[in-house]
Amino acid sequence: MRDTRPLLLESDFPPVYRGALDTLQVNLGYLCNLSCVHCHVNAGPTRTEQMDAETVDQVIALLRSAQIQTLDLTGGAPELNPHFRYLVRSARALGVRVIDRCNLTVLLEPGQEDLTTFLAEQGVEISASLPCYLQDNVEAQRGKGVYNSSIEALRQLNDLGYGDELVLNLVYNPVGPVLPPPQQGLQADYRRELQARFGIRFNELFTITNMPISRFGSVLLAQGQYYDYMQLLRDNYSDANVQTLMCRNLVSIDWRGYLYDCDFNQMLDMPMLASDRRRHIRDLLNDAQLEGESVYTAEHCYGCTAGQGSSCSGALVA
Repeated sequence: MRDTRPLLLESDFPPVYRGALDTLQVNLGYLCNLSCVHCHVNAGPTRTEQMDAETVDQVIALLRSAQIQTLDLTGGAPELNPHFRYLVRSARALGVRVIDRCNLTVLLEPGQEDLTTFLAEQGVEISASLPCYLQDNVEAQRGKGVYNSSIEALRQLNDLGYGDELVLNLVYNPVGPVLPPPQQGLQADYRRELQARFGIRFNELFTITNMPISRFGSVLLAQGQYYDYMQLLRDNYSDANVQTLMCRNLVSIDWRGYLYDCDFNQMLDMPMLASDRRRHIRDLLNDAQLEGESVYTAEHCYGCTAGQGSSCSGALVA
C-alpha cells in the first residue's frame, strides 16, 4: 500500500494554536469487524493493537484530574476492546459525556447481544457511520451485507430510545474524491428517506471529508487522483473554518497512550512533542495546560477547512 505521508508533511497551511482542552478522543485499538475503503485508520479484523488496562486507567485518571468534559471513543471498533465497558462506566460515574463512534454492525456481532442495552443504560451518545441512505453506496464503501446489518442495528437503537431522548447522530463520508454536499440539505434527505423506508429516527447528520491518508490516500495514489483531490481541498479552503477546528480543544490518544493533535495526525505518526520526545498521557496527568501551544499541521489539514469544514462533529459552519 502506497503512503501519502511524505507528500503531506511539507505544507504552507496557516498556523493553528490551541484553546482550552475539553475533549479526549481515545483510540482503543485498530481491531474492527469491517475493512472500509475510506478508513483512515486501516482498521480491520486482523489488527491486534488494543489499549491495555493500565493505559485505560491513565485515561480515567486524566478525566478526573483535568475535569475533561467529553470522552470520544474511537477505533477500529472501540466496543471490541475488552476494557470498553469499564472505561465507559468509569467516565459516566465522573459525569463525563461519552461518545461512541460506532460502525453499527458491531452491535450485531456474537458476544455483543447486550451492547445496545449497555450503551442506553449508560446514556452514551452514539455517532454511527452510515455513508449513505442507499444500499449500493454503503456496500461499495463498506462491504456486502453491511447495509442491512446497519439498518437492523439502527432499529434496535430506536427501540431503546436512541434518536429521541438518547442521542443518535449519523456520519456521512463521500464515496469518492469529492467534498461532502451541504450538511443541512443532506440531513433532510437522510431523515426523509430513512423514515419513509424503515421508520428510523436520528438526531443529527454529520458530514466528514475523506482525508488523503492511510487506506483512502493509497487508493487516491493508485488511481492517479491524489493531486487533483489535494487541489480540490485547497481550492475550497475557507479561513473561517480555522478558528473552529477540533484540534484546538481536543487531544487524540492512541492505543499506547501517546498524544496527537487529532486522529488524522495519529495515523500519520505526527505526535505532539515535548522537546525531543513524544508526549504520553502521563505528561498530561502532570500538567494538562496546553492552551496557546502550536498544532502540528500539514497538507491534510486542508481537508478540515475545505467548504463547510469538517470535524468529528460534522461541518464547522452552516
